[in-house]
Amino acid sequence: MTTATAPSPTSTAPTPHQVWKRARGLLIALLVLVIAGITFAAVRSGTNYGHLDPRSPDPKGSRAAAELLKDRGVSVTVVTTLDEATTAVGPDTTLLVTGPNLLTPSQQHRLHEATTASTSRTLLIAPGPAAVSRLAPGVRAEPHRPVSAIPPSCELPAARSAGTADMGGIRYTAPGSNATACYPSDGTPSLLIRKERGDGDTVLLGSPDFLHNQRLDQQGNASLALQLLGSRPHLVWYLPSLTDPSATSDHGSPDGTDDDGHTGEESDFLDLIPSGWLWGTLQLTLAAVLAAIWRSRRLGPLVMERLPVSIRASESAEGRAGLYRKANARDRAAAALRTAARTRIARLTGVTAREAHTSHVLLPAVAARTTTPDGELSTLLFGPAPADDAALVLLADHLDALEREVRTS
Repeated sequence: MTTATAPSPTSTAPTPHQVWKRARGLLIALLVLVIAGITFAAVRSGTNYGHLDPRSPDPKGSRAAAELLKDRGVSVTVVTTLDEATTAVGPDTTLLVTGPNLLTPSQQHRLHEATTASTSRTLLIAPGPAAVSRLAPGVRAEPHRPVSAIPPSCELPAARSAGTADMGGIRYTAPGSNATACYPSDGTPSLLIRKERGDGDTVLLGSPDFLHNQRLDQQGNASLALQLLGSRPHLVWYLPSLTDPSATSDHGSPDGTDDDGHTGEESDFLDLIPSGWLWGTLQLTLAAVLAAIWRSRRLGPLVMERLPVSIRASESAEGRAGLYRKANARDRAAAALRTAARTRIARLTGVTAREAHTSHVLLPAVAARTTTPDGELSTLLFGPAPADDAALVLLADHLDALEREVRTS
């Protein structure tokens, strides 16, 4: 005599092999990204300079302009601190400030005092409204415009000799002064020269593009750069640095204003982000939106497809039960059990299929054929979801018992 053994329960937890099979694609992609990042960092770990750096051969560097100036006998000195820049100013010196917006209010005031006290030429590259108010008082900065080939439209000899150049960007006006304005964009100049003490002057340039290596040989950019930067025998190329000790000695009030009441805002945050990062972020955002639409939108109604093999109803029910168990969806499982039980019981009691799930129609019909109190019938057929798995199993047993009672009554 043999004894039948109950089948062991099947575990729905994924095996280590299944976990690896699911995650290996993501892990491989992550590994490729890490290797690519390390390789890129190793390749770029050598000498690397930023935008407008006279030592940089990159498209947005300015090595070409610096070499042309040196060929014409102009000495080019690169400085990265405010002390070096203010010490170097003099009557035979041109001071080029590539990032005036990066200077603190205190640094900007110090730089303005040093340049106005001498007869040097000072070139400011794209200073914003806050920087202009300190470095060139009386000048007003207008909104940014795209850079394009613009004719000089002025009497400045350097501009007339250079002709059309890639200008634009921030525009400047100096009401009530005898400043020379050139290269108007939408009627407002993007190059402004204002005379200071003696032979000194301050040049405001709305855009640095004409100094970039990739644009120097276009339009009259090279001629304009050589004449503006090479008017004196010495050129001090000031690249403001965030590590400059003078940047930490800015003594301002707690509300963000300095001793003269100027605010500490240097420029808009987006102006400090490289344009490539902005475009990359925009493209990634667009890709994420398109991916979300692709994954969430149905391209039409569901189509029933005949399976190539027959699947037993018990296997289908067991598979769905496994999914419910994995997701702890006791509410969905209880709703499925109650819906099926109400549909079968309605047929036995003469209730139509449309009214099978209406409590005030189904419950009286069922109560007439069973001895179960009305309150228990309502809880059993239309009650809340079970609190745990044991309550779900008990609900299934009670529904089976109720259906048998109605069937045999």
